[in-house]
Amino acid sequence: MAVVNRKDIRPGMTVDIVLKQDQRTGKTSRGVVREILTNSPRHPRGIKVRLQDGRVGRVMEILPQAQDSSSSQH
Repeated sequence: MAVVNRKDIRPGMTVDIVLKQDQRTGKTSRGVVREILTNSPRHPRGIKVRLQDGRVGRVMEILPQAQDSSSSQH
């Protein structure tokens, strides 16, 4: 299911997107958000982003952020 609220996405987040050429199949690609391209607060097909590697697509899922291992107790 697409992430439709712009406020839920921030640069640096790891996300799964659907590239334009993969819209028919729904195949997702994983990457880190460099820039949010959708200007409106919501979009029914998902918020469009540019990843750090330059790929552009609509966010389908936001992945959990890895915990900083230095903050955990041993």
